[in-house]
Amino acid sequence: MYQYTDFDKAFVKQRADQFRDQLQRWQAGKLSEDDFRPLRLQNGWYVQRYAPMLRVAVPYGEINSAQIRVLAKVAREYDEPEAEVFKQALEGQGKLGTTYLPKNCAHFTTRTNVQFNWIPLSKAADVMDLLASVNLHGIQTSGNCIRNTTTDALAGIAPDEIIDPRPYAEILRQWTTLHPEFAFLPRKFKIAITGASEDRAATGWHDVGLHMVKNEAGEIGFKVFVGGGMGRTPVIGTVIREFLPWNQIMNYIEAIVRVYNELGRRDNKYKARIKILVKAEGQAYIDAVEEEFRQIVEVDGGPHTVPQAEFDRVAAMFTTPELPTVNDAAADEQTLIAQAAREPAFARWIARNVHAHRVSGLRAVTLSFKRAGQAPGDAQSEQLDALAHLVDKFSAGEARVTHDQNVMLPWVQVGQLHALWTEARALGLASTNVALLTDMIACPGGDFCALANARSLPIADAITARYQDLDELDDIGEIDLHISGCINSCGHHHSGHIGILGVDKDGKEWYQVTLGGSDGSTLSGQAVAGKVIGPSFSAAEVPDVIEAVLCTYRDLRLPGEHFIDTVRRVGLDPFKEAGKAARHPAQAEEEALA
Repeated sequence: MYQYTDFDKAFVKQRADQFRDQLQRWQAGKLSEDDFRPLRLQNGWYVQRYAPMLRVAVPYGEINSAQIRVLAKVAREYDEPEAEVFKQALEGQGKLGTTYLPKNCAHFTTRTNVQFNWIPLSKAADVMDLLASVNLHGIQTSGNCIRNTTTDALAGIAPDEIIDPRPYAEILRQWTTLHPEFAFLPRKFKIAITGASEDRAATGWHDVGLHMVKNEAGEIGFKVFVGGGMGRTPVIGTVIREFLPWNQIMNYIEAIVRVYNELGRRDNKYKARIKILVKAEGQAYIDAVEEEFRQIVEVDGGPHTVPQAEFDRVAAMFTTPELPTVNDAAADEQTLIAQAAREPAFARWIARNVHAHRVSGLRAVTLSFKRAGQAPGDAQSEQLDALAHLVDKFSAGEARVTHDQNVMLPWVQVGQLHALWTEARALGLASTNVALLTDMIACPGGDFCALANARSLPIADAITARYQDLDELDDIGEIDLHISGCINSCGHHHSGHIGILGVDKDGKEWYQVTLGGSDGSTLSGQAVAGKVIGPSFSAAEVPDVIEAVLCTYRDLRLPGEHFIDTVRRVGLDPFKEAGKAARHPAQAEEEALA
């Protein structure tokens, strides 16, 4: 995990002090709402449906136990709405059928950040000071800027890794933070890096996706994708460079963003993302980037070329934690096999939640934050405290927030897996559903977000409640279910094998179902957007439609065939018919009239 320097710490503390001053001036009427809005956004503060939302940056997902304990403190002491605000929220959402609005909790996001939904702005500066005490902040987690750069949750420890992408992600983080060229872009801008043979970072769906590669000479570089993104127009990134020397990455991204800044639309936010520009201009955009890059290198002298010494300095800050000496790794492996043979529940957890590691005698372990009665990715304050304890005891004080809204422990010894499982199970964090149907991605939806057209959490809860039989989940097999409350796609419904999108029709909640989406992983295949099956469905119909789709898959699959492969082999028509047959007559008639 990256070790913050004295400069890093002072920088974060200074930013918190600046925000306190800005907040106080706004509260005193010395700073207008229009002037304060971009300042709070650049520090991660939104105003949502009923209360502010804070997004805390967790760069490339790495977090330590001290930071988790501070997040627990924020959840416990600050994520508490004012009584009248909460009353209004319960009444407003109650009219739609919501019976539970979680508070005093953190929410893990698909960009490996952490959100809080109820902190009053009057307490915002105190929260930022508290976060800064452990080097956390909200800098550039919102607004039209370069957001948190993400990587694979297994970065630095994956057996299939070619190059560890974390030092490169950190260099980009430091360079893009508060960079004036990147602070007021036409729209938000997201970068993802993978250094492994399998793309577990969904790079094709990003404004800039970077694949670390080695050329025939053994030199390290990047394959560069530009123009991916979800939203109203889902687009997969276009390859604009097959090989870029690693030390030119900042010069090249500067060229990408300069051309975007110059040519990107600012008159229509729905057409302002770089994906629209790349799609519209095609080769002309690529040529413009190459020419800008040439100017930066040949005329300007390549001011952002990364010196080897600087890379070495940053890379050296990613230290492997001190781990207890393993006396007999082979014996630990044999003991693990014996324990799994004796306890089927433990064996299931090993198969589902435990991942191979590049270091012999170690494993990475996913703790699931997906269970009935709890929103996907939510962690109550007491769960965060318990998580910090597990991280200290079993993972040398380090953890990672994952793209799938779970938490991974990257440094678990084989000999301690059974003890970890025992403690995690007692805390409700050992659900063996990783990569299965109930390990779904979901945004906060219309219960919290002012942009959402429909609620996500009740849909997620209804599906989770219906599929609690682990044997049934195992039989269905690995499957990506993603839910978004609106077309902004924060729940990544486009890339789900099954995607659910909330839409508004005449002020009522309806849901589109898509099939066949992919994030680019080995299981899913090349990144592609799912396709809509049939008309919209009511909230009451969605669980039945999902069940009908899954039953159709189980009827049509070949031995050992995953859901996504069956969909691609047989096409959408059988699933469309199944969804149509699952409609409730009254709802079908209402949808036809909507």
